[in-house]
Amino acid sequence: MSIEPEAPRAAAEPEAPRAAAELDGKTALVTGGGVGIGAAIAADLAARGARVVLTYRSHRPDPAALERLRSATGEEARAVAVDLTDTDEVDRAAALVAQEVGSVDVLVHNAGGLVERSPIADMDYDLFRRVQALNVDSVFLLTRAVLPLIPTGGRIVVISSLAARTGGHPGATAYATAKAALLGFTRGLAKELAPRGITVNAVAPGFIEATPFHDTFTTPAAKAETVAGIPLGRAGVPQDVASAVGWLASPGAAFVTGTVVDVNGGQHFS
Repeated sequence: MSIEPEAPRAAAEPEAPRAAAELDGKTALVTGGGVGIGAAIAADLAARGARVVLTYRSHRPDPAALERLRSATGEEARAVAVDLTDTDEVDRAAALVAQEVGSVDVLVHNAGGLVERSPIADMDYDLFRRVQALNVDSVFLLTRAVLPLIPTGGRIVVISSLAARTGGHPGATAYATAKAALLGFTRGLAKELAPRGITVNAVAPGFIEATPFHDTFTTPAAKAETVAGIPLGRAGVPQDVASAVGWLASPGAAFVTGTVVDVNGGQHFS
């Protein structure tokens, strides 16, 4: 396991001075930041001035994406390969982050997934546990490991899902269970960390197109049916989620903690 800096760059003309941004001087750690929603979150936080560290497992960040993050802030963007369900790997990754960048001002738990669709009646226990480990255990393990690096005023944002509210589509009960557990984790942790001045919030995306999740697990017909039921008349895009995360990480959300921001186009009202 190692932290990978951006690829070497060719010599270029000096860049023009960048206007100050609201997250200048902050460091953000985004799990699953190599693709889809995670990549959009990383780009949004970088645009707000944060130096970004990404974790990945199966979706390695494109070097060009790391370069765009660097261009936004003038700081190297780094990528950490880690299995977030493995206690030892998580602890080693946290130690590397501490060594390389010091504090973590914004921690975004984005990594997760459905694994596979299966009704409970047909599901073996190993699959159920894998879904919980990927979506819930990973958040616990990384939070515990990174907490010593989060200063007063830090932010933790957990990516849950509309499935936590509705139970999800067919074959997603285990996933919905995991994402619902994250809402309880968010609220409990918000109470624990409030005395330290750290806020903890969740974002619950609805149907977000252009992501590996729906490209893998949702048929074109199911996508069309879902979009037809969204009052705003379109699928969400990763930037819709990233904007919500960016606001929760911003100074404007300093008095917001223990809440869930629903990003679903009116598909479901909490």
